[in-house]
Amino acid sequence: MTSAPGFVDDYLAYLLARASHLISSEFHAVVEASGLSLMEWRVMASLSGKDSLSINELASIVLAKQPTVTKLVGRMQGAGWVKRCDAAHDKRQSLVSLTAAGWRKVQPLLKQAKAHEAQVVSALGADPARQLKLMLESLIAAHGRAEER
Repeated sequence: MTSAPGFVDDYLAYLLARASHLISSEFHAVVEASGLSLMEWRVMASLSGKDSLSINELASIVLAKQPTVTKLVGRMQGAGWVKRCDAAHDKRQSLVSLTAAGWRKVQPLLKQAKAHEAQVVSALGADPARQLKLMLESLIAAHGRAEER
């Protein structure tokens, strides 16, 4: 007996969340095997290629609350993976950047993440994957502005 499609079967927010969960879960074992927590990975991946990011910027990118990221950055600083310094324009704001040790720790994972992404998008093809990314960036931009209000 085949049942009729349910609400979530065609609900965009659910489909996005489900796809993200499934795809991310495939890579979680790789991250954990490297000795990093998922949040440490997110922070280090977010900092790669950047000079520095503020705690608030990091919190927004890694989808966590600012106090959680502040505590995490403190632990990561203790491990020698990141460094924190005061922003030149506002001494109350902390800027976080990767250390050389942090870069060495995250670099192999970045390569593995790109290989995982290539495997995921191979089922779509290069052009549809590019289009999907553009559409997602557009959704994020539109709804990110609404979140800031």
